[in-house]
Amino acid sequence: GWHALAMTRPTMNSGSHQFGRIYPPDEAWLAKQEKEPILEPDLPIIDTHHHLWMRGGHAYLLDELLADLNTGHNVVATVFEECHSMYRADGPAEMRPVGETEFVAGIAAMSASGNYGKTKVAQGIVGAIDLTLGDRVEPVIEAQLRAGGGRFKGIRHSAGYDADPVIGNSGSVPPHLYEGSEFRTGLKRLAAHGLTFDAWCYHPQLAEVTALARAVPEATIVMCHVGGVLGYGPYANRKDEILKSWRASMAELAFCPNVSVKLGGMLNRGAALDFRDRPAPPNSADWAAAWRPYVEGCIELFGAARCNFESNFPVDKMGTGYATLWNAFKRITADCSADEKQALYSGTARRLYKLD
Repeated sequence: GWHALAMTRPTMNSGSHQFGRIYPPDEAWLAKQEKEPILEPDLPIIDTHHHLWMRGGHAYLLDELLADLNTGHNVVATVFEECHSMYRADGPAEMRPVGETEFVAGIAAMSASGNYGKTKVAQGIVGAIDLTLGDRVEPVIEAQLRAGGGRFKGIRHSAGYDADPVIGNSGSVPPHLYEGSEFRTGLKRLAAHGLTFDAWCYHPQLAEVTALARAVPEATIVMCHVGGVLGYGPYANRKDEILKSWRASMAELAFCPNVSVKLGGMLNRGAALDFRDRPAPPNSADWAAAWRPYVEGCIELFGAARCNFESNFPVDKMGTGYATLWNAFKRITADCSADEKQALYSGTARRLYKLD
């Protein structure tokens, strides 16, 4: 639900340039990031979460994505994540998100031609379906599957809600979305098609994901962004306390065998490192230090076979370049075994999103 957040061209320290809001990356500032050698350049990576869009004059389409993918890491495939992009302008409201899948399937077909390099861009598509339709979700699922041409792997329906307006909600989301009976009926329909459900909410809501996973045990659920840690607004300057409560909630969630976690997406909402006034973006050692407690916590609780890395680009491009981001992740996993790295960087993603 990034569509609800204003996209304006920022100047440093302007009102739009705050945690929780999405704004176009400052390319001139990013160019000042320290150039680092690529760590473990041969390790195959599936980037399980990136967007493609044209909004507020900011394009992040195939060329822009490829410029990031081709910075040195061995990204073999990607999974597109819904972001309210290219919805149909008319027709029934519940069918409009099919436009996003049609758009991304076209980009995926371009990539599959081999004319754009080795990475299989959008080999998996995680689209949008309103699960509160309940049983009426069926024709929408079928339309999405047709539009995806074999690439449609699942959906994300975000539930990020916080009473404090500073946090900003993921679209016009009511509280306790995942507890609704129609929502759960819709999720059962999704699971019956073998499609994955990407969950996204804030860390104080994690018990609602646990309840959902228990209520629909047949659903394959992937928790985005290490469980939605918040670190700004009313959550600022409470890092130790939040880490403790987040970890307790994630430990409970980890008891649900049908839940996996995406490692990434901590730069904006998590606000673990305030990069905004720095003369140059932090390097990978700085990012690794900021993100390590959450990434290591997830790997300890869920195991490598239930964790997969994500770039969350271009959102996280607000604070770092792509090469540095993956170097930061590789620093955190330096002591993992070869088998664990294989799972974390590609194997888990291949299984969860049924990528060939």
